[in-house]
Amino acid sequence: MRTVTATATAVTAALATGAASIVAGRLASDAALKAPAGRPLPTEPRLTVHGTAAGQITLTRHLATLRPGRYGLAGDGSHAVVGPVLDSARHPADTVVRRLERVTHGTLRPGDKVWLTPNLYVGDPRTALGLDHADAGIPGELGPLPAWFVPSSRDTWVIAVHGLGTTREQAMNVMGFLHRLHVPVLALAYRGDLGAPRSPDGLNHLGETEWRDLDAAIRHALRYGARQVVLLGWSTGATMALRAAEYSGLRDRIAGLVLDSPVLSWEATLRSLAAARHTPGPLLPLAVRAAQGRAGLRAGRVADPEGDHLAVPALIFHGPDDTVAPWRLSRRLADTRPRLVRLHTVRQAPHAAMWNAAPDAYEEALRRFLTPLM
Repeated sequence: MRTVTATATAVTAALATGAASIVAGRLASDAALKAPAGRPLPTEPRLTVHGTAAGQITLTRHLATLRPGRYGLAGDGSHAVVGPVLDSARHPADTVVRRLERVTHGTLRPGDKVWLTPNLYVGDPRTALGLDHADAGIPGELGPLPAWFVPSSRDTWVIAVHGLGTTREQAMNVMGFLHRLHVPVLALAYRGDLGAPRSPDGLNHLGETEWRDLDAAIRHALRYGARQVVLLGWSTGATMALRAAEYSGLRDRIAGLVLDSPVLSWEATLRSLAAARHTPGPLLPLAVRAAQGRAGLRAGRVADPEGDHLAVPALIFHGPDDTVAPWRLSRRLADTRPRLVRLHTVRQAPHAAMWNAAPDAYEEALRRFLTPLM
């Protein structure tokens, strides 16, 4: 009898442990499948404001606060723009002083919790950049998709698509530059974004279904005057661009792809985001399986790492310091298809913030890529 009882207890404990592991794997998969637009990814640390002065802000010392370049600094109800580290400024050893370029809205007080974001601008192209634009409603398969259209004289349009943790405001980082090149820009909000329809299951699909909203944007552009389009995507937006170039019925009108920090393996990205949430290593495979089951993602699905389906020129901005999407996959794609793919490596840049780390070099590489496509 004791043996039977002990066995039953062990089985019950094992089942409970298994059920708990499944629940934990499901929660870990939320790091990617439920990443809200405009909120930081779990890889982005929360920082503390220690003080502000004229043109300066003191933040918690962290590898993130030592990054080169310009970033948005977001908090709950606030947004500012910070520039380079000010090495000459006096500060305690556990802090970093950066140039404070402007406070867009809200206030920054000592003790506030903030995080760095690629979004340098907030609002819309008119309020943030002084660019005239039209608010477009693009017919998508789930409903109308909000978009900003900044007109210009060329008949090749750039369609810009943000990725994980950001919003279409990210496109404003390069919108002024593209406008100076006389390139029309269509910046898209897609399923799950504020003002756009939700996915039927309420989950992000890491570009695997969202690309159809980009396809709708291509149709809109061609209907309203574009002769051809260049797709510019960050993170999962880059995955959407690759999918559209492979599957769209209008892929022959895609002149080129600009891929910033592309998510070329959803499994690798999901593992990285789940690990950043302090998910124990043994549970990471459960997180991957949970994501596969919940969102219908295909195991081993990599966004064309060998470029087998790539038929147009592509420019990749990526760097080895990206902890969300492995740079090695971008390097492999460029090495495999050197005639079509150009890799512009940016070091010391976090995921989807290649422009922020080195905007001048980024824009020059982008100009050289776009010029023959115009």
